[in-house]
Amino acid sequence: MAVAPRKPPTKRDWSWRSQAFRGLLYQILAVLVIGGVAWFIAHNTAENMRVRGIKSGFDFLAQPAGFDIGESLTHFDSNDPYWKAFLIGISNTLRVAIIGIILTTILGTLIGVGRFSRNGLVRGLCQTYVELFRNVPVLLQLLMWYLLFTEFLPDIADAKQIGSFFLSKGGFTFPAPVWENGHLWALAGIVAGGVGAWLYRRWAQSKFEETGHLRSMFWVPVIIVIVGGVVGWIAGGAPAEFKLPVKGEFAIEGGGALTPEFMAVLIGLTLYTASFVAEVVRAGIQSVARGQSEAAQALGLSTGQEMQKVLLPQALRVIIPPMTNQFLNLTKNSSLAVAIGYPDVVSISNTALNQTGRAVECIALIMAVYLTTSLLTSLFMGWYNAKSAIQER
Repeated sequence: MAVAPRKPPTKRDWSWRSQAFRGLLYQILAVLVIGGVAWFIAHNTAENMRVRGIKSGFDFLAQPAGFDIGESLTHFDSNDPYWKAFLIGISNTLRVAIIGIILTTILGTLIGVGRFSRNGLVRGLCQTYVELFRNVPVLLQLLMWYLLFTEFLPDIADAKQIGSFFLSKGGFTFPAPVWENGHLWALAGIVAGGVGAWLYRRWAQSKFEETGHLRSMFWVPVIIVIVGGVVGWIAGGAPAEFKLPVKGEFAIEGGGALTPEFMAVLIGLTLYTASFVAEVVRAGIQSVARGQSEAAQALGLSTGQEMQKVLLPQALRVIIPPMTNQFLNLTKNSSLAVAIGYPDVVSISNTALNQTGRAVECIALIMAVYLTTSLLTSLFMGWYNAKSAIQER
């Protein structure tokens, strides 16, 4: 039995003739130059501010903020420090960005796939949607939705009520659960159900490749997640207490609420970005060779199976990179929410800047927040892009 000869260990060439060595050296020099320029700018700015008697530093974050925040996921008081106000601003920004990305992906994908519908009316409506929403500036769309909510929704005294749900100029108010440990158990059950759904999908995919028998790839995973959440909820004592909203003299008190500002930002950004995502999906599907569609039809696959099993998996390699750009744009465009009074991180920073005069520090915090969220989004989408790449043999 012949034994393949072992390859000699590769040695790194640290001479100038090595392209890898020169590339590494250039990268190190570039990092040093950028770091030096950044240090020079920071040092020069701090020195000029000191000479002019302008206070600098981030010590103001520990001082009382002295202002209220109209919308937050946690309680905030004007006596709380600035750092807590910034955290609430960041959470409001992330709430819009994460929910907006999910809704944008769903809506944009449906519109993009609808461009290939055999129904002419559906194709026309999808194309009209894309041309309408992507050609109107996003700031105008945010203002339009905000004005619609504040002008046409009824006053609080005349709020529309359906059971324990209220709709008025104060927003959409609904019963909110009283947080207990049982809800944490339910969340853990949902996470466990998500892991189980992922394992099931992998098993179903492997069986499909072995036998050609197609199992449910959507409803069964959804049921697994729901069952996991219910089991966790029961294991945590099945808490079922809710805070019910009550109509007051000047406001709807209690419960949870979606304010007009939040709804305007979310709907405006979702509809605007989804029009671009739809074009990305359409271009990705069109990049797949027509023979793939003909082969799917020859195998007897339905239109939905053809799109799900043949076209979209191959189109992902074209869709994901520009889709990442649209997710980043949605997150950064959320900064326009300051125009309609939504208390995101930009709005909180502007208020802190006006009260403390720490312009450089507040702007640096805004830059750090958006830089961090953008990098994390890019890293996740890069991982997903590598995972979805077509594996060649």
